Amino acid sequence: MYEIKITEVAQRKEKPSDESKLGFGKLFSDHMLLINYHKDRGWFDPRVVPYGNLSLDPACSVLHYGQEIFEGAKCYRTDKGFNLFRIRDNFERMNRSAARMGMAQIPVELCLESLMALLSVDKEWTPHRTGTSLYIRPTMIATDAALGVSAAENYLFYILLSPSGAYYAGGLAPVAIYVEDSLVRAVRGGVGFAKTGGNYAASILAGAKAKHEGYAQVLWLDGVEQRYIEEVGSMNMMFVYEDRKIVTPMLNGSILPGITRDSVLTLAGHMGYEVEEKRIAIEDVMADAASGKLTEAFGTGTAAVVSPVNKIAYKDQAVHVGDGSIGRITQQLYDTLTGIQYGKLDDPFGWITSF
Repeated sequence: MYEIKITEVAQRKEKPSDESKLGFGKLFSDHMLLINYHKDRGWFDPRVVPYGNLSLDPACSVLHYGQEIFEGAKCYRTDKGFNLFRIRDNFERMNRSAARMGMAQIPVELCLESLMALLSVDKEWTPHRTGTSLYIRPTMIATDAALGVSAAENYLFYILLSPSGAYYAGGLAPVAIYVEDSLVRAVRGGVGFAKTGGNYAASILAGAKAKHEGYAQVLWLDGVEQRYIEEVGSMNMMFVYEDRKIVTPMLNGSILPGITRDSVLTLAGHMGYEVEEKRIAIEDVMADAASGKLTEAFGTGTAAVVSPVNKIAYKDQAVHVGDGSIGRITQQLYDTLTGIQYGKLDDPFGWITSF
């Protein structure tokens, strides 16, 4: 057990009255969680404090050299209380990101206890409306005040809570995606598998280009041959073949090992579908979509859960996937996964932490 100090706000903020207009990551709860680290002391002073600005030296190393990692998880309101989904997996993945970025790793139990302390004062920020949740953003930054490229000796770990609606305004409405064949997001041997800000910064230009062309997201290809599919936007990518087989790019060091990705693959196998992880060439996907062999496509991630795809554009070719609506298997996986998350369905995998 860790001793976690809690300082509550004198005056709580008013919660949003219309949960249909929450958006994603725009509102924040009354409090946040902070924990400091120094190489000679380890992690110290875990505390829940009123939400507010951080004070950083202008020479702070995270601002100059990008030693930063984060996670994304959700708290769901249920008929009996609240559910956290695979939260331990989030903190374990955060430590893998920390190791790759040369940062201090943090005890998972400290993360869990600290999060529960934060939720003890702010759980009522979890919205009630179907499809909403309390988004959880654990973050770690390097805080050395020195200009020199080296692993920092000081870090700040913090957690924010954000009542959120659907990640995409259209909800489960299928989207069109654009295949980027020039810019790359990550390469094997780099930090593509780590949840670090630089990966997302590298995607912004291509994302803006795709939106300018009328597409919702970018489908990324590998950074070596620029032929094999990796991620879609900030999500993992899935393809359904002949209404029975789910295929996804294999993890190779440049693809984030998504928790939702793993959950969908586990669920699909549990439901009797064939599941395969392999290298997937973009030319094959385009041909299979054109022939009708590819029947569904969707992205997976914590924020959106699933995002159906009904059109893929590559170079001077565009192909449609399915009949333009969300596919049967995509809908089934979404309904089952969210059913478990919201406590509507039994959890046979031990994914849920209820409180």
